[in-house]
Amino acid sequence: MTRKAMGGSLTFKAALTERLALIRPSREQVQALITEHPPRLTEGIKNLVHRLHERNVQVFLISGGFQSIVEHVAAEMDIPMSNVYANRLKFYFNGDYAGFDETQLTAESGGKGKVIGLLKEKYGFRNVVMIGDGATDMEACPPADGFIGFGGNVIRQQVKEKAKWYITDFEELLRELDSDSIKMNHNDIIY
Repeated sequence: MTRKAMGGSLTFKAALTERLALIRPSREQVQALITEHPPRLTEGIKNLVHRLHERNVQVFLISGGFQSIVEHVAAEMDIPMSNVYANRLKFYFNGDYAGFDETQLTAESGGKGKVIGLLKEKYGFRNVVMIGDGATDMEACPPADGFIGFGGNVIRQQVKEKAKWYITDFEELLRELDSDSIKMNHNDIIY
């Protein structure tokens, strides 16, 4: 399913639907996963987000993952839940899997770019920079005005080759912020 979706013969939404239909995760299983394998932050990301917040730069998390997991990452980085865009699992009252919210932009192919377009329109952001490690992050530029490829967790050759700026740790980005070679104000945004 992943190969089909990445090769373009299956949409992201169709692949997600098929995967979840096989797994059918219950609310209890999702909670157990979070408890037993809590999301870990990449070294330096918390400091980067803190520094951006000090400069009044809004930071958003846009993910093809699931809200129930991504919200824990956002909380650790002091990113408001209103700034989190991710897929949402649905459960019946007894906790059994009931599907996912197919209306979320992140459930669609090109969803990250659609979220950025929506936010630019809604808030009037002038400069949007996307930081990510995958092709779906890179494809969100445009409408993002810039893209920084990240290879600190996994190096994807396509991202490394095509990103104009590619980093493997957040310290490089922090050094640039400290040197003031990157000018940002309240109308700038980082994902």
